Amino acid sequence: MIWSKEETLSRKEIEEIQLKRLQKTVALVYDKVPAYKKKFDEAGIKPSDIKCLADLSKLPLTTKEDLRDNYPFGLFAVDKDDLVRIHASSGTTGKPTVVGYTKNDLDMWTECVARIATMGGATKKDVAQICFGYGMFTGALGLHYGLEKIGATIVPSSTGNSEKQIMYMRDFGTTLLVATPSYALRLAEVAKSMGIDVKTDLNVKIGLVGSELLTDAMREEMHKMWGKDILVTSNYGMSELIGPGVSGECEYLDGMHINEDYFIPEIIDPITQEVLPIGQKGELVVTCISKEALPLIRYRTKDITRLNYDICKCGRTFCRMDNLMGRTDDMLKIRGVNVFPSQIEEVILSVDEIGPHYEIIVSRDNHCDKLEIKVELTKPTDTFKELQAIEKNIKSKLRVVLGLDAIIKLESPNTLKRFEGKAKRVTDLRTNKNN
Repeated sequence: MIWSKEETLSRKEIEEIQLKRLQKTVALVYDKVPAYKKKFDEAGIKPSDIKCLADLSKLPLTTKEDLRDNYPFGLFAVDKDDLVRIHASSGTTGKPTVVGYTKNDLDMWTECVARIATMGGATKKDVAQICFGYGMFTGALGLHYGLEKIGATIVPSSTGNSEKQIMYMRDFGTTLLVATPSYALRLAEVAKSMGIDVKTDLNVKIGLVGSELLTDAMREEMHKMWGKDILVTSNYGMSELIGPGVSGECEYLDGMHINEDYFIPEIIDPITQEVLPIGQKGELVVTCISKEALPLIRYRTKDITRLNYDICKCGRTFCRMDNLMGRTDDMLKIRGVNVFPSQIEEVILSVDEIGPHYEIIVSRDNHCDKLEIKVELTKPTDTFKELQAIEKNIKSKLRVVLGLDAIIKLESPNTLKRFEGKAKRVTDLRTNKNN
């Protein structure tokens, strides 16, 4: 099912909409946002210089630091009286990034999420249980209103109290689960401890997962625990852009369809900042072309992906972005080698005796980087020879993928930390992480 006709427009029609909205947005920020006017003037750019979509690359990039430097409302293009909602990040690494919405922004956001939820198989017949934390985080309310627009019944259970979550699923007949991949796996574990088989005793058929990277290995783990027939799709967004709803997977699982009538994607080289040709992997940059409150221009997401403009089998014509390969700020440099946590996850989840929960610890000993990975056995194993074989297998696979040796620590089942929200898998104890 396709939610809106815009999702099947021709490339020419899409680009006509994009150019018209881009020109309007550039004029808006130049007139209403002093920080953008300064950026444009320093770059020698005027709104009238944007005559075609290729001119987008002339505009300066925007970063999270710009949001923090203009905290809280310095990048807003409307007065506070025009705002109907404010969200913000946790601010754990400094000032939080603050985002706001007008009534029209909320309507657009709801439309975007209705599209990606429909892509993921949602219908008005679903009972959708939302296990994201409600509050300043945009994920829960974003999915809530989009699914509600479709007509689904919403169970706003938020996070925590996993036993009660399972009770709701069973008693309310939940068919659609919204959660992070790691919390979805945790819920399956809790259900098992309660004597409930999620494959046969519950009715969950759809997983709309987000807020974390969904690797192919993690998707396969979802199928192992929730059943081979569950449709697990990934969706993408971030508060700065709007929240969830920027893009999402359809049933063909061949990349996430970007709502191109609202967002223009580019891929740049994260070092040179040059725009890369279609099909090359790099950092995703997004321009918001329909937002009123916070219309960001060429926002650097730090997410690594690539774009595909081929028409999908589902009939949608919007371009697709590959499921994320990692983030530039998640990349670890260990003994001169660039390592993404997703590479380690793929290896861990390929080992039958190891569960999906892990912890990566990077430290430095005598000026040498040390990579330690704690993994969890799926069942108790007392035989030293068997433990040694599992450890050797993991080390060997990691060496092939990373070109590095790692210390592997095998932990007993159900001992590593579980996460109800976004999982924190990496602890970097080095003071200087650049070499």
